[in-house]
Amino acid sequence: MTTNENKVLACVDRSHFANTIGDAAAWASSRMKAPLEFLHILDRHPEIGSGEDHSGAIGFDAQEHLLKELSDKDAARTKAMREAGRLFLNGLRERAIAAGVPAPDTRQRYGHLEESLAEQEAGVRLFVLGRRGESAESTQRDLGRNVETVVRALHKPILTVTENFKAPERFMIAFDGGEVTKRGVEMVAASPLLKGIPCHLLMAGKADPEAPKKIDWARTTLEKAGFVVATHLQPGDAETTIARSVRDQGIDLLLMGAFNHSPLKSLLFGSRTTELLRSATVPTLLLR
Repeated sequence: MTTNENKVLACVDRSHFANTIGDAAAWASSRMKAPLEFLHILDRHPEIGSGEDHSGAIGFDAQEHLLKELSDKDAARTKAMREAGRLFLNGLRERAIAAGVPAPDTRQRYGHLEESLAEQEAGVRLFVLGRRGESAESTQRDLGRNVETVVRALHKPILTVTENFKAPERFMIAFDGGEVTKRGVEMVAASPLLKGIPCHLLMAGKADPEAPKKIDWARTTLEKAGFVVATHLQPGDAETTIARSVRDQGIDLLLMGAFNHSPLKSLLFGSRTTELLRSATVPTLLLR
């Protein structure tokens, strides 16, 4: 694929979350009529031990033989990993075709997740990834360890999905009147991704005398693009209000700004984005 195709890039690993990521990516690709690619990152240094004891004093010939034996085993393991990954990606590709995507592409590459995605960014219109991944199956984390580092490394919209995905019937924009969420409103208005889906526009947080004017701008922008919009001004704790509104309004997809504070500030005081991703269990479209 060329880098100017504005594709939907689904980042998948071999966990049971992969089908959910694939379904969400296929939905987005179809809505935007954009090419779809599945990307599987392979670890260059898998922590797999043979269980054999290679310690002790050995002669030069034996050492040379041992190095060749280890090299052959590493090559065989790498080949097996690639073949397993190819079969895994083919399954996702067939599932996407069945969902109506005409010609999804697949790719495997070695590297680190955030670096690999950042390198792809110029040709990507939307990233899709899971909020939990392969490691979460053993740790039972409620939020994958890579989510924040990946989101901070990117500048394009990122759709993060949870256990199951269904085509959204109602979406909410957590609007704070800032530049990031204003660009988000303009993006939604200009994109076919959410066209025809009722929109709930929520402004929560500290009382702001300019709030009615700001939310009116957002509502007007969306209505001019053909959206049916319900607006909500609810002062109070933003995280609690947003999570409660998602539940009470039957929201299927949440759109919000993400990780707008520095990593150090997030470490010291916690991250609003992380807390919302934990409390709002619906797919979330993150804006940077």
